[in-house]
Amino acid sequence: MPRKSSACCAWCEVSTWDHAEASLKQALEAASQPYTINAGDGAFYGPKLDFDVTDAIGRQWQCATIQLDYQMPQRFDLKYVGADNAEHRPVVIHRAIFGSFERFIAILIEHYAGAFPLWLAPVQAAVLPIADRHADYAATVQARLEAAGLKAELDARQEKINYKIREAQLQKIPYMLVVGDKEAAEGTVAVRSRSAGDLGARGLEEFVAQALREIAAKGDPAAGLAAAS
Repeated sequence: MPRKSSACCAWCEVSTWDHAEASLKQALEAASQPYTINAGDGAFYGPKLDFDVTDAIGRQWQCATIQLDYQMPQRFDLKYVGADNAEHRPVVIHRAIFGSFERFIAILIEHYAGAFPLWLAPVQAAVLPIADRHADYAATVQARLEAAGLKAELDARQEKINYKIREAQLQKIPYMLVVGDKEAAEGTVAVRSRSAGDLGARGLEEFVAQALREIAAKGDPAAGLAAAS
């Protein structure tokens, strides 16, 4: 928790600052949250809480902040009428849950090295027809995935299947669903995991159900399709 900066303005009363700082400390202690005090790092208009996150290689980044501001309402002469029918000075809470949204997304990308878990991946499954004659069934598979709320892309390019798999792997898509004659005839998909490799054939509905369970578990490795194999 940053303490008062030496650049505090003349109109910023020390007693007001101390009261705001004490209020933040009381809130943290009431919530049983550990904290450290970073002297001299407060914003000029009031003390704040900084929430740091640690990325995959151990670096710390400031994300969320909550700032308790008694000064701006005074500067702008803000007032409200309370339940007692008297005028009161409000307190402003500046709140940035993610900090800079762009910074937050950048930290996520770097933390996962682009290999997002299934629940977070912008494309969760790539449907890969082996040949042109499998395109209709592949489109049916994509439509079923999307109807279940999964984000799926269809790669109907006239390319070799190994090339399509490699492209999807480089894009770090969690699952690749290969479909050919056998899959179209049996209503199945040949599942390949970004991390675990070939998982074999699954019924389409079975894959959908398992993928939804993995998404609901949000990070539980026991819920993944590879664990269910």
